[in-house]
Amino acid sequence: MTTQTPKGRQRREALLDAAERVLASSGGSELTLRAVADEAGVRLGHLQYYFPSRSALLTALLDRVLASSLDRVARLVDRPGAGGVDALLDGVLADHDDPSLVRLFTEIWAMAAHDPEASAAVRGFYDHYASHVVVFLRDHAPGLTGTAARRRAEVFVMLMEGAALFRSGIAGRRSAGTDADLRRVLRALLREEAPG
Repeated sequence: MTTQTPKGRQRREALLDAAERVLASSGGSELTLRAVADEAGVRLGHLQYYFPSRSALLTALLDRVLASSLDRVARLVDRPGAGGVDALLDGVLADHDDPSLVRLFTEIWAMAAHDPEASAAVRGFYDHYASHVVVFLRDHAPGLTGTAARRRAEVFVMLMEGAALFRSGIAGRRSAGTDADLRRVLRALLREEAPG
């Protein structure tokens, strides 16, 4: 990538916005340089100036999307007086209300099943996500051992990500009853009590 001026960074972000729209609306198989250039309304050569290959575009896109999600999680769990378990649950579950974000992650998961670079990026993302939840657990369940906190954090992440598919309507339907049960189980995971 070339040295970026403020205007160059703005153009690069606009191209990544276009790539994100293509991925969310059409899927990973349609994420081609041509499709992104068309979506952005630029010539292919303009896009290739910033992203010379699909791999470079995909890497930058994953870095941006996953970093943005981690920033949201970090803001919820890492700040002093984070607001407790319900504030964390409200914040993370709110992401499920954004259909484009859920579609985007669904496509990222699908790409990770076939693309080693995408798979490594996704594994790194979830490792960091669980690490943020461990920080939260240190404050809210101080009696847990480090190993137990890590296990609970990983289960929390698994449940939240699976819940995204069901709550968004992709793999199921949201209901007040299942939301209440999900919150009950997640609250138990984030406290010292054993989930029941």
